[in-house]
Amino acid sequence: MSTYIHVPHPRTVERLDHKDEAVDTANDANKNAVVRFNSWLAVKITDGVGTMWCAYIFAIIALIGLPTALRPGGEGLIAWIAQTFLQLVLLSIIIVGQNIAAASSDKRSENTFKDAEAILSEAIEIQKHLKSQDEELIVALREALAKLPPA
Repeated sequence: MSTYIHVPHPRTVERLDHKDEAVDTANDANKNAVVRFNSWLAVKITDGVGTMWCAYIFAIIALIGLPTALRPGGEGLIAWIAQTFLQLVLLSIIIVGQNIAAASSDKRSENTFKDAEAILSEAIEIQKHLKSQDEELIVALREALAKLPPA
């Protein structure tokens, strides 16, 4: 029998114990109902505002206010562009861009996770293979020693 005893890394044991658990921050069971609702609502609003359709609607709303801004005594064109158009329209466009970037990041993270799981699985198989080889070699050595004449 081999004197080597494999002691798995704590993260390896943890990953094997919780293999099928997905990460879902919006519905984290450790959060109370109010926090879960607020998270859910924030995600829904962000998903709605973070579309190009919403940006188009905001642009139309901003353009409706343009004549008022251009009237004498109105806020003026520069103020309208800075305070109304840019803030209202760019908000949605920035969220769309962030969603696209986050999707790419999520895909990379998912691939990294799958790679890590594959490496973990391969390492476990290597441990099994080495243990099997050790046991076979010990048996072969014992048999070979048993065949040798006493000294």
